[in-house]
Amino acid sequence: MSTKDFIEKDYYKVLGVPKDATEAEIKKAYRKLARENHPDANAGDPKAEERFKDASEAYDVLGDPKRRKEYDEARTLFGNGGFRPGGAGGQGGAGSFNFDLGDLFGGGGQGPGGGASGPGGFGGGLGDVFGGLFNRGGAGTRTQPRRGQDIESEVTLSFTEAVDGATVPLRMSSSAACKDCAGTGDKNGTPRVCPTCVGTGQVSRGAGGGFSLTDPCVDCKGRGLIAQDACDTCKGSGRATSSRTMQVRIPAGVSDGQRIRLRGKGAPGERGGPGGDLYVVVHVDKHPVFGRKGDNLTVTVPVTFVEAALGGEVKVPTLGGPPVTLKVPAGTPSGRTMRARGKGAVRKDGTRGDLLVTVEVTVPTELDDKARDALETFQDALADEDPRAALFKAAKGD
Repeated sequence: MSTKDFIEKDYYKVLGVPKDATEAEIKKAYRKLARENHPDANAGDPKAEERFKDASEAYDVLGDPKRRKEYDEARTLFGNGGFRPGGAGGQGGAGSFNFDLGDLFGGGGQGPGGGASGPGGFGGGLGDVFGGLFNRGGAGTRTQPRRGQDIESEVTLSFTEAVDGATVPLRMSSSAACKDCAGTGDKNGTPRVCPTCVGTGQVSRGAGGGFSLTDPCVDCKGRGLIAQDACDTCKGSGRATSSRTMQVRIPAGVSDGQRIRLRGKGAPGERGGPGGDLYVVVHVDKHPVFGRKGDNLTVTVPVTFVEAALGGEVKVPTLGGPPVTLKVPAGTPSGRTMRARGKGAVRKDGTRGDLLVTVEVTVPTELDDKARDALETFQDALADEDPRAALFKAAKGD
């Protein structure tokens, strides 16, 4: 609030009260305006936010008997024709003073016959007269919107849900506007503008070399407002823990340990500010049959010795779909991997990876006489073949 605003603004009109209004009437009028126009109750409405700020500024003056007296005296001295800013070209009208506001209130003007503190000058300027009133460093009282906090949650999906995507309920606890005080922090809904930061929520401090750093105001915790009678629920902070259940869509193809970011789904913002982000860490249960390598699914299929030796067709299960038939070439060794295209996990572009099928030749643990005779006959037929001959040859370096 500048000195000029202080003199020219009609705070009684802003609150809609007469000049002889009592403290109770002023407080009641401000409380009504604050509740009707609070940014947390009018998200996205800049006009309501402006009315709230104007009402807070007016109550900051009229709600304090000492400041109200100073305001009334200043208005009486300068507001009834005794002060008029200069007209076009810097010339004042009839009955007006023709000097600069900065010189008048900043103490930088040169009085006739000397400097600011010399004979005939204004001394420290009228800013010294109202030093306690205008000790605001030229800062405005506009409180800025604040972004909500980010929230992190966890969810456990089945293997199939992770591959195909799923909508899951998430119950979250986060900071939100206190319902008991409508986010004002004040039991009666009438917080005052913080005198330390003048409602900006920030304070500056010198860092040397002509530089300054801006930090959140420690008195109001960056809110710009201070409760007169702190709310019992939020202890004057204007924020309270709120629990809610949200339906969250987990995209298809997520993997175990993946961290998903959902913009704007975190804690609500303050004074019309945007919500924070929600980060969901996904855990995926193991599947008894299928595994996963990136966008591909994996499965191990047992085949008999005869199927591997003579070749044939085998049915292979798929995840959530009908089985597919794969052709096993004759002489397929155990451990060979074949590919069923398009039967894997969903990729980011909507296409699917493949199903990687690994063949595992099974060895029977029990044989009847007929099977044993057949295998012995087969062994006799391959008596001249030694599958380990190449191994020993390589070992000798031949």
